[in-house]
Amino acid sequence: MSKRNSLQKRLYQIIFEHDTWEGRAFDVILILLILASVAAVMADSMADISARFGYHLYVLEWLFTILFTIEYILRLYSSPNAGYYARSFYGLIDLMAILPTYVSLIFPESRFLIVIRVLRVLRIFRILKLMEYVEEIEVLRSAIQSSWRRILVFLTIVLTVVLIVGSLMYLIEGPQAGYTSIPRSVYWAIVTVTTVGYGDITPLTPLGQALAAFLMILGYGLIAVPSGIVTIELGKEKQRRRRLNRVCPNCNQHGHDQDARFCKLCGAELESA
Repeated sequence: MSKRNSLQKRLYQIIFEHDTWEGRAFDVILILLILASVAAVMADSMADISARFGYHLYVLEWLFTILFTIEYILRLYSSPNAGYYARSFYGLIDLMAILPTYVSLIFPESRFLIVIRVLRVLRIFRILKLMEYVEEIEVLRSAIQSSWRRILVFLTIVLTVVLIVGSLMYLIEGPQAGYTSIPRSVYWAIVTVTTVGYGDITPLTPLGQALAAFLMILGYGLIAVPSGIVTIELGKEKQRRRRLNRVCPNCNQHGHDQDARFCKLCGAELESA
């Protein structure tokens, strides 16, 4: 093995893997840097702090950008497939964590102040880099992926209900009560069924108020449906992961059933799940 390949492998273990003390230390340092950089962006958006410490925050922002740039280059260098990593979700997030600062150099603040503000706000998306280090996010993603068809059916039903109720309110209340069009009436129905209740449009007639009351009660029931769907899938996903994580103490074989008492490969007794 060449010295370069050895270095790549070592960097890969530290940067991408999390089961060594170096990898865990790298993750902790990176998380602290992400939180600090996000805090600096938030502080820079406050006029009083920006006026007093604007230069220091500017220098700090470039320091974070340089550190994240080095991290991104090391990830590309150590990855077995740099192109795949660059196109992956986390690869794009890593790129977006550094790109706005460099792009801001192209546009002078005096002429493109709005663009610069947008680019500064984009830096807040560095917080997405934390997703890679939260194991439960992957569990939630798998649960949502498994239940997306049922959630889609549920959302179709909800959209049908608000479209029908919004159209009825347009006929019942009319423009004099603020229901000037079907889309505006559907907006009211969405606000009502989600129990937000801005109060910018309210029904005035008894029939309209009765229909609104029905929609409010229906809204409380609708909130529980997607929560229940995802909760069931979360339970299934956690059981599946516990099953996959059961390891034989004798041969290190993975993937035993929850009720298995002996290893399916070597026959050794398993620890209780």
